[in-house]
Amino acid sequence: MTHIIKLEKWNPQNDGALNEGNMRKKLEALGYQVNCYVYPPDTCFPEHSHSVDKIDGVLSGRFQMCMHDQTLVLEAGDCLWVPKGVAHSAEVLGDQAVVSLDAVRRN
Repeated sequence: MTHIIKLEKWNPQNDGALNEGNMRKKLEALGYQVNCYVYPPDTCFPEHSHSVDKIDGVLSGRFQMCMHDQTLVLEAGDCLWVPKGVAHSAEVLGDQAVVSLDAVRRN
C-alpha cells in the first residue's frame, strides 16, 4: 500500500517572508493550535504516534523525519502533515538547533 506524504514548501509570494509570525498565522488559519519549540543538536524522537492530526513546520535547522518507510529532511520553510495514529520518528541533523512550529489540529 502506497502512502502519500504531504510536504509543503514555503512560498514567499503567497505566504510572505518566512518567520514565526507568518508561519503561525498560516497554520492557525488551517485550524491548528501552534507552539514553538527549539530542539538542540542530537535531539531524537523515537517512533511514536499522536491521537490528533499534526503539522511540523521548520523555521530553521534540519529535521529528519521518518514516516511510512520514507525518510525526509525538512529544512527552513518545510511543513510536514502527520496524520493522527501514523507512526513516525524525528531527529535533528547537524550542529544547528531546529526551531519548529508544532501545530495540533483543533477539535
